[in-house]
Amino acid sequence: MIRNEAITEISDGRFYTANDEAPLGCNECEGCSACCRDMGDSVILDPLDLCRITLGLGKTFRELLENELEIAEIDNIALPHLNMDGATHACRFLNDAGRCSIHPFRPGICRLFPLGRYYENGSFRYILQTGECRKENRTNVKIADWLATEDLKKYEFFTNNWHSFIRKVGAVSPRLTEESRNRMYMQILTVFYDEPYSKNADFYSQYVERMRRIMSSPLGAIL
Repeated sequence: MIRNEAITEISDGRFYTANDEAPLGCNECEGCSACCRDMGDSVILDPLDLCRITLGLGKTFRELLENELEIAEIDNIALPHLNMDGATHACRFLNDAGRCSIHPFRPGICRLFPLGRYYENGSFRYILQTGECRKENRTNVKIADWLATEDLKKYEFFTNNWHSFIRKVGAVSPRLTEESRNRMYMQILTVFYDEPYSKNADFYSQYVERMRRIMSSPLGAIL
C-alpha cells in the first residue's frame, strides 16, 4: 500500500540496510496484539506470502478467501489482503491468547513491522516507522535477523521486482476499460495466487516463470 506522507512524518529519518541494526526487539511483546488489530485492508499479500500460507496451512487460495482473506482494489490493482474479524477487528489468524497462529509463515508485512520500505531509483531501503509499535525501550536487532527470511538477497530482489510490477499495473489500470481492467486483475490473481505453488520447488524460480508468462502475454505488452 502506497503511503503519501513525508518520510520525516512516519519514520526516524534514517535509512537502513538488512545488515544494520534497529530498535526492534521487545521482551514484553507477549500478549500485545495491537499491531494485529484494526488493520483494515492494509496487510496486502504478495505471491510469496500466499505461497507460504497455502503450503503452511495446506489450504488453497480459494479456501482462504472463504474466511481469512479478501480481495480489494487498492492503488489501482486488485490484490488479496488479510481479513479482519467483523466483531473484534482482529486478524483472523490471531488466536485466543492474542498470538499469531501462523507465525512461522506470517506475511512479509508482519515480518517487517515496525519497519517499512522506502522505494527510490529502482530499489528500496528500510525505514523505522515511528508511532506504530506501542512498546518502548526496544532493543537493537539486526534487520536481516528480524525478517527471518531465507535467501534474503533473493527475497529483496523479488520484493523490488514485485513492487515495480504492481506500480506499472497501477499506472496502466485507470486508462483501461472496466472490462479490460477486470480481465487484467483476473489474470494476475490467477497466475500469481490461484495457481498452486509446489513445495518441492524453489519459490523464486516459480515466481520468475510466472512473471515470464505474464510479461509474454498481451498484458506485458502494455506495461
